[in-house]
Amino acid sequence: MVMANPSLLLQSFFFFFLLPCLSSSCPEYQKQALLQFKSSILAINSSFHTLDSWNSSSSSCCLWDKVTCSSPSTSTSSVVIELHLSNLFARLMPSNLLAPLFLIRSLRVLSLSSNHLSGELPEEIGNLTKLNSLDLEENLLTVEIPFRLLDFKDLQSLLLGGNSLTWNNNMKLVPKCSLLRLSLRSCGLQGEIPEWISTQTNLSLLDLSMNQLHGPLPQWLAEFQTLSGLSLSHNKLSGSLPTALFRSSQLLNILALSHNNFSGELPKNIGDAKSLIILMLDGNNFSGPIPQSISQISNLVLLDLSRNRLSGNIFPVFDPQGNLWYADFSSNQFSGEVPTTFPLDIETLALGGNKFSGALPLNLKKLRNLERLELQDNNISGELPNSLLQISHLRVLNLRNNSLQGSIPKTLSNLQNLRILDLSSNNLTGEIPIEFVNHLTGMTPNLTSQTSGFSVLITLSSNFFSTEFAVNELIVNWKKYKQGLSSHYIDMYFLLDLSNNQLSSEIPASLGALKALKMLNLSFNKFFGKIPASLGDLQNVESLDLSHNKLSGPIPIAFTKLQQLTTLDVSNNKLTGQIPIGGQMNAMADPNFYANNSGLCGVQIRVSCPKDLPPTPKLQEHDNKEPWILLEAVGIGYPVGLILTIGIIFLAGYFNPSSPSNNRRRHHHHPHRLIRQRI
Repeated sequence: MVMANPSLLLQSFFFFFLLPCLSSSCPEYQKQALLQFKSSILAINSSFHTLDSWNSSSSSCCLWDKVTCSSPSTSTSSVVIELHLSNLFARLMPSNLLAPLFLIRSLRVLSLSSNHLSGELPEEIGNLTKLNSLDLEENLLTVEIPFRLLDFKDLQSLLLGGNSLTWNNNMKLVPKCSLLRLSLRSCGLQGEIPEWISTQTNLSLLDLSMNQLHGPLPQWLAEFQTLSGLSLSHNKLSGSLPTALFRSSQLLNILALSHNNFSGELPKNIGDAKSLIILMLDGNNFSGPIPQSISQISNLVLLDLSRNRLSGNIFPVFDPQGNLWYADFSSNQFSGEVPTTFPLDIETLALGGNKFSGALPLNLKKLRNLERLELQDNNISGELPNSLLQISHLRVLNLRNNSLQGSIPKTLSNLQNLRILDLSSNNLTGEIPIEFVNHLTGMTPNLTSQTSGFSVLITLSSNFFSTEFAVNELIVNWKKYKQGLSSHYIDMYFLLDLSNNQLSSEIPASLGALKALKMLNLSFNKFFGKIPASLGDLQNVESLDLSHNKLSGPIPIAFTKLQQLTTLDVSNNKLTGQIPIGGQMNAMADPNFYANNSGLCGVQIRVSCPKDLPPTPKLQEHDNKEPWILLEAVGIGYPVGLILTIGIIFLAGYFNPSSPSNNRRRHHHHPHRLIRQRI
């Protein structure tokens, strides 16, 4: 039996057991700096528990949550190299509490985004010369951007967007770093796009949106070879787009140039940018037709060309099997028939605010996964085709302000997922089909879903970033005004607008089953009969407009159950009786919303109802009855008494033609005297 060498065993024990235990302990000064940071937080918010693992009894801060240390070696111990501290605070916090963190000079990654940090950055941030990534986005930091950060040679990612920082335009910068990601969104940039950015030729992400930049898009920026994401939205940039921006070698996945002053025609080679996934050119002054080549961008998922001056009646023919999910061409000058040459799986198609005409195309039904279809403010005519009603996934259907005719088809009940239906300002006639109401299960509380906008995750070689784009708001008539509903929360709204048509029938009582409705607008039609009491079951309704119809009878007492109600308009009908009292009905006190009815009364319009008159003294009550009784008695007794008197006179032989006149005057004046006394 061979005996083991004791010295070798001791060395093995040291390397495998003792060394990891010793070297994994972070330096004491780094541990104390982190504890001081936590202590500063607790001094402001004693109920803060996110960093409970940070405590003095712990042997090493390398074991704490949100802390990453370097790997130990035989020559060095572990040090803190990463702190992932985003989304720690839900309340305003002063930025000076960060000072202890800036004592940890070994830091390479520091993430502090979305923390409600306010004030200036402590000067000690200059200690972090080894930083590779700094993320301070979505805070409330102020004053000037710390340019000394650009002297950190290892810095590759600088994300400062979403603060209230300012930029010194007079500063001549020669960065020592080579950035891969730069976000200066909403940082007060003015003038032209900073020239120093042209030195950052390795950039993969550049976000300069929401500033005051003007001038053209520089040629050097269009020629960047490695750029994957470029966002310059919400500035004042102008001129035409360089064709180099769309060259075939371009790696752009995201191009967001929304809300600027760009003009001219779209480059004909736009389809060469085959890597594009998101293309947002809305809110500019682009004109002319859409280049046919745009349909060749096979990876395109989101396309927004809305609010420009684009025109033409021939649309690009997209690959039916393409990836386009969202397409917005609204508020332009397109004409001709409604286009349908889109991928079969498109989910949002916005074509409103153009000059499309003719009937709704029958082959719209091939877009089987449409969830949001907007065709408002066009010149579309004809009837609602049954083919449209076969798109069973529709959640939003907006056909407002067209020239549609005919009746509301019963087959509209096929759209059981509808949340928002706007058929207002057309020429629809007939009644609201009961079948249609009974099957709109998307407007009943048993179906709930939430969406949070549209986000795309893009992988860029060794780097990846997640970015979220809010698509355009849905414009609806909300509480008497046109308002936009955020696409982030569109599934929270349930709206039915049939106003300004020629519909004529009684209002179906079954409408009361649509309990998820937040708005119901039936105004400017020819509805008649009584208001169904079942409308009082619309427990979520905030706006109810029944004005300008021929409705009669009272306002249902059940309306007092509408606890969410903020707008009620029943004006210009034939309603009578007392306006209900109680709940939100007490707050519905605008007389204009009750005007031009047959006989409404109530405290809301300051018109007393007969039963609400104040009681009067008993004596007055008696006098009040007396004139009526006397007039009635005189009306009956006078002719009877006159006949009897004349008869007696004749019988007595004393008839004198002048006597009756005197007697009539005496009898006639008596009741009038009593009436004058009462008055």
